[in-house]
Amino acid sequence: MQATKHSITMIYLSGVVGFLLVLTAEARVGNSSQLEFCSETKECLLFDLICKTDEYEVRHYDSVKWVSTEETSFFMEFAAMKAFRRLYEYITGANEKGKKIEMTAPVVVKMPDKRFWETGVYTMSFLLPAEYQADPPSPTDKKVYIHETSDMKVYVRTYSGWMTSMSDKNTANSLSTALDLADAKYKKGFHYAVGYNSPMTIFNRHNEVWFVAEDEPACASSEELDFAHFS
Repeated sequence: MQATKHSITMIYLSGVVGFLLVLTAEARVGNSSQLEFCSETKECLLFDLICKTDEYEVRHYDSVKWVSTEETSFFMEFAAMKAFRRLYEYITGANEKGKKIEMTAPVVVKMPDKRFWETGVYTMSFLLPAEYQADPPSPTDKKVYIHETSDMKVYVRTYSGWMTSMSDKNTANSLSTALDLADAKYKKGFHYAVGYNSPMTIFNRHNEVWFVAEDEPACASSEELDFAHFS
């Protein structure tokens, strides 16, 4: 009888562990050691590298959950200060369970396509750690919300130094020019500014610009890779 109970318990525990592993694998939020440029947090957003050209990378990201907030401003820098503070308060306890949630990377800002003299709505997002992907605590601030990005492929260009409105715009312009020359189809009207470093980090900073691909991504004149799986 005891042996039977023990077997049932082990089967149940194995099922629970397997279920959690499936959730983690689907979320694609994992150990930062799996990404060379993501080293300041324990967990990072993982991806599949589809191809790489001299001008950009194409990556595949699974659907994941984020905590986000919006801010309207003329410049990303001003919007980011307020947005970051709100999200930081969420992960340090301003949520319905009072949970302290570990910081992850990257921090993503959805950048509106606008003219220099126009205001725009900037959306900043913190990636939720793997343990909170299934059931994240609700924010207590009405300006903060949980949302899920869909499975997507993105065109990526990286750059170093500080992520500013100017550096982001220059990189985004260069990437969009390269994509247009390759006749790549991508979503217009916005892009993502992506940062992997703490504001305290001075050297070896890693930033990215993402454009969301439409249809099959353009990998012409690239070194094709067999879905190098970073998980």
